[in-house]
Amino acid sequence: MDETTLATGVASAEGGEAVERRARAEDVGRSADGTATAGRVQPQAKPAAPLTGHLRQLEAEAIYVLREVAAQFERPCLLFSGGKDSIVCAHLARKAFMPGRIPFPLLHIDTGHNFPETLVFRDRLVKELDARLQVRLVQDSIDAGRAQEEADGDPSRNRLQTVTLLDALAELRIDAAVGGARRDEEKARAKERFFSHRDAFGQWDPKNQRPELWNLFNGRKHNDEHFRVFPISNWTELDIWQYIAEQGMELPGLYFAHEREVVDREGILLAVGAFVRPRAGERVSRERVRFRTIGDMTCTGAFRSAASNVDEIIEEVAAARITERGDRADDRRSEAAMEDRKRLGYF
Repeated sequence: MDETTLATGVASAEGGEAVERRARAEDVGRSADGTATAGRVQPQAKPAAPLTGHLRQLEAEAIYVLREVAAQFERPCLLFSGGKDSIVCAHLARKAFMPGRIPFPLLHIDTGHNFPETLVFRDRLVKELDARLQVRLVQDSIDAGRAQEEADGDPSRNRLQTVTLLDALAELRIDAAVGGARRDEEKARAKERFFSHRDAFGQWDPKNQRPELWNLFNGRKHNDEHFRVFPISNWTELDIWQYIAEQGMELPGLYFAHEREVVDREGILLAVGAFVRPRAGERVSRERVRFRTIGDMTCTGAFRSAASNVDEIIEEVAAARITERGDRADDRRSEAAMEDRKRLGYF
């Protein structure tokens, strides 16, 4: 089957059900005056259309990678955070295996410091996809003595996720974990292959990866090793948003401009809430913001923005001069913060 036939067939198979889903969600995610609300799902009224140009090629490539995962591995899973990239991966997995169910579970490593809106959206989407969801808690790792909470006043659990993730992969005997990382996000992720080998300790060695000539992927490994697989590696942030627009996908309202109490901490706007409280000398202000990435509340910064729909976000992203992870406090801890975490087994 050639690339055009694949992309067109996938889009037509999805059409009717996607339109029905959007009709049910027509009024969800907007307030009475029609503006987006952060605590709900932001719907897109535009029906999915056949993809054109480079988006069709990217979709076909990602679907091919997902099918390779199902063919080569016995116990894969899809790492799901409720962020836009993992939502797109779940959407692609649904397309790749329709009319059947997604043949592997979604795995969420819950830090306990998530935005509440993310968890509400996660549960709703999993039900809609008729997918299996496995949740593992960082708090359980802390209680078991496997991980230690940071001593900081607003401790981030982002680094602690690695312990919980590796324990979950061992418990579920996962041999391939599909993730939504993209090469344009960060310089460490730019080194990733589609099939990224991890050793017996879950560690990543960027200098010891397999060649992927002619899109031939080598999934061979020893029994105690596994792979991380990144089907949207070649996508950019702009590609993600253009694909969301063309497919009429729903997202958490956090991605759209809304008013929220924030505190400016070392140049990062953190959302004030149960896990982030103002420190001495800090001032809480109410700003119109949105989030370009979604992670721990303690390390995910907001951007001042007036973009309240997908078209406005596409314009904003196209003109942006700061990467979407530019306001992630965990990435500012050192010049090689992401690579250091990845070498220890991070996503």
